[in-house]
Amino acid sequence: MKLAIIGCGYVGSAVARLWHAAGNEVTVTTTTTEKVEELQAIASKVVILTGDDLSSLQQVVANQDVILLSIGSKQRTPEIYRQTYLATAQNLVKAIKNNSGVKQLIYTSSYGLINHTSGDTIDETVTVKPKDEFGEILAQTEQVLLNASATDLTTCILRLTGIYGPDRELIKIFKRVAGTTRPGSGESYTNWVHLEDIVGAIDFAKDKQLEGIYHLNSDELMTTKEFLGRLFAAHDLPAVTWDSSQTSSRAYNMKLSNQKIKSAGFELAHPKIEFT
Repeated sequence: MKLAIIGCGYVGSAVARLWHAAGNEVTVTTTTTEKVEELQAIASKVVILTGDDLSSLQQVVANQDVILLSIGSKQRTPEIYRQTYLATAQNLVKAIKNNSGVKQLIYTSSYGLINHTSGDTIDETVTVKPKDEFGEILAQTEQVLLNASATDLTTCILRLTGIYGPDRELIKIFKRVAGTTRPGSGESYTNWVHLEDIVGAIDFAKDKQLEGIYHLNSDELMTTKEFLGRLFAAHDLPAVTWDSSQTSSRAYNMKLSNQKIKSAGFELAHPKIEFT
């Protein structure tokens, strides 16, 4: 198959490695010249471009079977977010519309845009209520891509939870928190998914031509207090102390259901969160 990956960071590179090893013709893009040599080892072709370059996007998607959009903003400002996510999605849709050969568009989104603080179990039927401009931009990006679906083009959106895996182990992310005092009770829920399961879900979505929104999360749902407690116990580090007199700054609190993608036939390689 001819497959293109727009954005080849932590997730995109892992997908490229899998698809390239399977014998596919894989084209990847990056905004960073320094990454070209590294990406050449896991792709058939590497293209340097930014999301506002419609002409280059059209050349990349030409004659492709599947497009994976897996991008991340380098700066957290509304302007950069809008340029990175929304403008790229809009231009990508234009590029695809000019090429009837593309059969599927897969996008890695974020569950953070859902903005629920109830602690309830949340599935794909939830009404998205972004809490700020950043979340609104992500929600608009999803809509642009979903609206691109047509008779000959399916759009699949995978809403990812917190990502961990090789070179992004949980202890590396949270080690600095060990032994500290944190605001709140720690009773809000946290959600995580392993890189291998993200790559597997993307490949599964491609093979099954999935369409619509799917949440991607581990099976193990736990509070932040339990999560950090188990993590630091596994590494013989001091536990966190919780101060309920202080208000927690956590933006959301939900248990994200992964039942939809599992019902479609996907099996997690890491159903339980791995702390070591």
